[in-house]
Amino acid sequence: MNHWVIPDIHGCHKTLKSLIENHISPSKEDTITFLGDYVDRGPHSKKVMSYIMKLQKEFPNVNCLRGNHEEYMLEAYRREKNRKWYHLFPDKSALKLWKSVGGKQTLRSFKVKRPLDIPEKYIKWLENLKYYVLTDKYVIVHAGLNFEIEDPFSDKLAMIQLRNFKVKPEKIGNRKIIHGHVPLSLDFILSTIEDENSPYIALDNGCYRRSKVGMGSLLALEINSLRIVSQVNIDII
Repeated sequence: MNHWVIPDIHGCHKTLKSLIENHISPSKEDTITFLGDYVDRGPHSKKVMSYIMKLQKEFPNVNCLRGNHEEYMLEAYRREKNRKWYHLFPDKSALKLWKSVGGKQTLRSFKVKRPLDIPEKYIKWLENLKYYVLTDKYVIVHAGLNFEIEDPFSDKLAMIQLRNFKVKPEKIGNRKIIHGHVPLSLDFILSTIEDENSPYIALDNGCYRRSKVGMGSLLALEINSLRIVSQVNIDII
């Protein structure tokens, strides 16, 4: 049985579909864990979410984690849904922030102009995303853990947005962290996989950043064998 971990997809549906169907070809016994950031930046956020929902129906072991971009999207939706309509100048800061980091592309993929018009099934799906997955050897999380507090698993915000952290393995059962969130070159990513002493494995190759040297592919890591496969971005050329 394989356990595949796939990092930040960012609306690149064709790339994800090719990675799954042409490079992984999972069996019903396999596990797939997605690290979050399904939406924004790329052109097909709705199709990415729909495709993963379909995978969840077809395969029994699909874990979907929450990333910071899902949080931006949810917050923009919540603010619009709960705002007081009699306000002349409602708070638009959440929507402005989301649009500035790729929310415009996500709204376009749904063919809507405001978050409240996104079909509720997608919002419900986002609300039910996990923050982390534990295995015997690994803590799998979108961004990282806050090791400056007694219980690193109590800080959910850190799990979706932390960038700089020093791993203290004794606080997580001497496990290694697997994360995405920060786009890195393929050479650096491979070094974290190959180094047995590295306290973490980073997997985000900046799928949507195809114009940058050493970036622009969607990766998948099989965590039992540490075999890695990749699909160069075919959504953004």
